[in-house]
Amino acid sequence: MQTLRSSSASPFGRKIKLALYVLGFADKVNVEVAQTLDPNDTLRQQNPLGKIPCLVLEDGNVLYDSRVITEYLDYTAGGEKLFPAGAERFEILTKQALADGICDAAIQIVYESRMRPEEKKHQDWVDYQQAKVDRALTAFENNPLPKVQHNSPDAAQIALACALGYLDLRFAGEWRKSYPTLVAWLDDFASSVPSFDKTKAEPGV
Repeated sequence: MQTLRSSSASPFGRKIKLALYVLGFADKVNVEVAQTLDPNDTLRQQNPLGKIPCLVLEDGNVLYDSRVITEYLDYTAGGEKLFPAGAERFEILTKQALADGICDAAIQIVYESRMRPEEKKHQDWVDYQQAKVDRALTAFENNPLPKVQHNSPDAAQIALACALGYLDLRFAGEWRKSYPTLVAWLDDFASSVPSFDKTKAEPGV
């Protein structure tokens, strides 16, 4: 059986868990928690960067990061489930990258808060990352992704839902005050894709 190394709070790990459910692979992959800060965790042998998620295949080969794993799962499912063919594919890839960028910036803000001593925290760095998040949210607010049809989200929709879910988890949903179209979009996603709630991290993780 394949093994997904991740954590409950990781938005990138959640992307993969959602993709597994959507593609019907959830019962074919074992999810194993990775301790990214523990040098004794085998994660650093599986992925030299020590980052999650990574997918350990049955033959021992390892795939990372979330975009590569998502592509692999789509390929394994026969293709064109998460990524359409033709020119539209590049639009999905670009929107996925934008949503992933929200997560990248948000994680930087969390790390600055959690990992640095108070006297070494840099508000300018936090503001720089927050500006990325704000611009990306505005782009999605002004040009929203389509609603999910028949519990079959594409990779961009999955990525955006996980990014917004991460903002809810780490920043108490502050984004919701300024982006009503995105709030409605996420509500529709959650009702259309039951596995979104199944992959939700508990508060406090």
